[in-house]
Amino acid sequence: MDADIGVVVVSYQSMSTIEDCLDRLRGAVGVAAIRVVDNDSSDGTVAVVQRHAVADPRVQFIANPDNAGFGVACNQGAAAIAAQTPSCRWLAFVNPDALVEVDTLSRLRELALQRHAVGVDVLLGVDLVDEAGTRDPAARRRAPDFLAMLGGIAARLRGRRSGAGPALAIEPDDAVELQPVEAISGALMFLAQTRFERIGGFDEAYRLHAEDLDLCRRLAADGVELAVANRVRVVHVRGVSSRSNPWFVEWHKHRGLWRYFGKFEAADRGVGARALVFAVIWARFPFAVVRAMLRSRT
Repeated sequence: MDADIGVVVVSYQSMSTIEDCLDRLRGAVGVAAIRVVDNDSSDGTVAVVQRHAVADPRVQFIANPDNAGFGVACNQGAAAIAAQTPSCRWLAFVNPDALVEVDTLSRLRELALQRHAVGVDVLLGVDLVDEAGTRDPAARRRAPDFLAMLGGIAARLRGRRSGAGPALAIEPDDAVELQPVEAISGALMFLAQTRFERIGGFDEAYRLHAEDLDLCRRLAADGVELAVANRVRVVHVRGVSSRSNPWFVEWHKHRGLWRYFGKFEAADRGVGARALVFAVIWARFPFAVVRAMLRSRT
């Protein structure tokens, strides 16, 4: 089958994994274009990407003068592929710490084509694992329901664990090849380029985190089927970029959660519920920063 997959990689302080990531993408079946969009790295990432660009004409490099955010950079990469390599029918957004196998993307393409043959467009994720092979619970998720999550917190505080509310993570169902979910991880997302363009790409008002949940929600509303390819496994070396500035990451993570709530749930909630969600999100922020800083030192 012809090479018709365009890959977008957004890098930031990704020196420890970007070499392996690009080596694997260049060797992956079906890849026609790779666009690396760098958000002002200062750790040597740029030099590695430039070396790959010299060695392989499929690799092109976009340098941002500052960290404009993940969504902005993804949209830049996708737009560059559409303009420069119009033969790319498929888009894969791959984190610089996600390490694909030779057949990862071609297998996702085959699964997408099977669904397309019966009139269904899909957004596909993969079975993400860490270096030890432990599965990432963020690979299969429900869409957030903030009021239900607050109910779970209240139940735990009252000691009623059975009323803890719905968890976002969904258990893997290895009996099925494609497991329906409400959200997948932004570490690797695979979909038709036309669908990505139809919904306007990522919401650029997010800076870091929750933009993948937002994209999933809008695609689902547009009739796209969301699923995880349970038999396509990818190693995800989590938190590489986040370690460089935990405060910045957590600030934008919590800001993203509040934006997501405002877009998809706030209109159906009363003033009191909206105020409570705001208070809980930002009360959690300082504790999350401390935990992230401690993790970054280990």
